[in-house]
Amino acid sequence: MFLLLLKTKHEINSDSLYGVKMQNLIPSKILFVDDEPEILRSLQRIASKVDAIILTASSGQQALDIINESPVDVIVSDLKMPNMDGNQLLEQVAQISPETVRIVLTGCDDMDMVLNSINAGHIWGYLQKPWDNFELIVKLKQALQLQQVLAERTLMRRTIDQYQKYHKTKFEGFIGDSVPMQFVYSCIEQSAPSSASVFITGPSGSGKEVAAQAIHRLSKRKTGPFIALNCAAIPSELMESEIFGHIKGAFSGAVSNRDGAASLANGGSLFLDEIGEMDISLQAKLLRFIQTGCYQKVGSGKEQKVDIRFISATNRNPHIAIAEKKLREDLFYRLNVISIDLPPLNERDNDVIKLSEHFLSYFSEIEGKVFAGFSSGAEALIKSYSWPGNVRQLQNIIHSSIVMSEGPLILEKIINQQLNGQRKQQDSTLNLQQQAIKPFVIDKKENNQSQGAAKPLSEIMTLAEVEKQTIEQAILLCQDNIVKAASALGVSPSTLYRKIQQWQTMPIK
Repeated sequence: MFLLLLKTKHEINSDSLYGVKMQNLIPSKILFVDDEPEILRSLQRIASKVDAIILTASSGQQALDIINESPVDVIVSDLKMPNMDGNQLLEQVAQISPETVRIVLTGCDDMDMVLNSINAGHIWGYLQKPWDNFELIVKLKQALQLQQVLAERTLMRRTIDQYQKYHKTKFEGFIGDSVPMQFVYSCIEQSAPSSASVFITGPSGSGKEVAAQAIHRLSKRKTGPFIALNCAAIPSELMESEIFGHIKGAFSGAVSNRDGAASLANGGSLFLDEIGEMDISLQAKLLRFIQTGCYQKVGSGKEQKVDIRFISATNRNPHIAIAEKKLREDLFYRLNVISIDLPPLNERDNDVIKLSEHFLSYFSEIEGKVFAGFSSGAEALIKSYSWPGNVRQLQNIIHSSIVMSEGPLILEKIINQQLNGQRKQQDSTLNLQQQAIKPFVIDKKENNQSQGAAKPLSEIMTLAEVEKQTIEQAILLCQDNIVKAASALGVSPSTLYRKIQQWQTMPIK
């Protein structure tokens, strides 16, 4: 209570903690308490040589009234007073204003009571009657200095408590206490209770869906559904149905009515991941849906209204996507009411070690293995590696290292093997891309030498056949992972889905 009421004063004094000294803007206060007016006048006259405001009270209750109205730095009380003695008064002062330095005026016959009060923490010191004027002044100055130390210590403790309160090592599915992540946690906490749309940016694997789920869990809609839709993983011709649903017979293959994400997310949150991959023509319908809350199922003329909070994300720079006509500017500004940018893993200081330890514990339990931790070499490698795939890549490497290791430590060579395996896979995909381009490069010298032995035209592959062969090889190398194959080929997953669907309806020999 004392520190709160004198916050301005002690915040100024606490600047010395940071190497800056400022003159106190609020003077110190000393309160003398005695039932004899002559003693109060004498104390007030002598204490006027101390740089402080001098207050007086003729009873314990009057002293409490003064302190409750405006706490003091030092209180000096007579021990023997009617109704409430000095010991009882200072015991109450210790409870309501613990930073106030408490002193008693006493005679020699009261020393047992004084010592008991000191041991109980009710008082800091005492002055014997009759007092020495010089000793009184010295004692008061020492008390004021002590009070300053107590106030600064209290402020420091509160500062540490505040830091620990807001400095998080874990937060709603996130692991890490780096400064960039503290900012992310703060943004999520502040934005979650709002109904405003949130737009999350960040590289692939940095935790955009984790952030979206955290926003939902901390929002007023936490009891409602959380529906996530990956716009990059759904063919453009099916996206409208995925969002809005369809009625039976709306298109070939629509054998029954189907609810879309709009209906499923009613009363909750709809997370549109990789919004920049959505077909530009569908973005116009999505914009109207966001503005009005109304939509129509594919094939239906009936309009339905829902209550949804929109959370969107992309791993692209949205402004570049707008310039490339892949993201509507009006849609972006409609969704981008609150922005949250997730940092890449290599900008998160020591979080990579904390995440590695978390994944080690998690996957060890899943795999039924026991590990003591990482070797010093493995830890150094984890810290120094750039992690282009961010947290998702780290998670996969730690998991595969656990599977391929016998323990008790994860060694540097094991992690290196897993990283090299990923590099080889990426190189194979890159070679595949280069092979796909090679048929279109004409070597004039080689072409001239082979004119006499030209192959029949029937052996020349069509562009469609080359494309199909390249895509199939990419999917095979990526172990049937369409999203990964699309990334390797430099196209969106929806492009591959569309190609595959075309081959099923119109086979290429």
